Amino acid sequence: MNRMEELYYEAKADEWFKRFAIFCRIALAASFIPSGYVKIMGERFTGLPSNNPLGHYFDALHLTGYYYTFIGIAQIITAILLLIPRTSLLGAMMYFPIIVNICVLSYATRFDGTRIVTMMVLASLFLLIWDYDRLKHILPLKQPKTDPPMLKKPLGKRLRVVFFGGSVAVLAFIIIGTFYLYQIVPGNEEAECRNQCASSKNPAACEIFCDCIYQQGQPLDSCLATFNNAKDIR
Repeated sequence: MNRMEELYYEAKADEWFKRFAIFCRIALAASFIPSGYVKIMGERFTGLPSNNPLGHYFDALHLTGYYYTFIGIAQIITAILLLIPRTSLLGAMMYFPIIVNICVLSYATRFDGTRIVTMMVLASLFLLIWDYDRLKHILPLKQPKTDPPMLKKPLGKRLRVVFFGGSVAVLAFIIIGTFYLYQIVPGNEEAECRNQCASSKNPAACEIFCDCIYQQGQPLDSCLATFNNAKDIR
């Protein structure tokens, strides 16, 4: 048994980590239930305007008929599986690829919710690691069959401080890092897009970008190219 597995089993036996795993399961399930319900009811998922890059996507998705309903059903089933202890691993395995897809989509469209979605990816990854003792048997790794070790000197408080302190540091990095990730973003609506122009190094180019997105309804890549050209001219 290597040191990493010893720390893993120690965390599995710790009440703080158990509560955190339960919190992650409930929080992730709660994020899928309302969005899945909206899709099953056939309603538009978001209030984003149609000319918003992500709004384009959701409008197209809404028009896919029973595929849109299927996504909603999958989200509800995944949420229910997460909430039931015996099926939580299956729920986490279903949740992870869905949320990774949503995360990549949010970054690709420069959506303002990237921070929350990134945190959801990390929480989903934590749940997969939490059930590593069950999951490892299907991984393409050579794993000897061993019982959980009897730890003589558990780290207890130190392990909690390292993990939760590291988690806070990661969250701070995500929040600060995503704030400086893009020079310009479309925002969730036209007013939000134009609000960033006042503090922009190129206010006129920023206004042109917002016009391109919300007035002309052009794709994000085209508007970014227009923005870059306007910066060069000025």
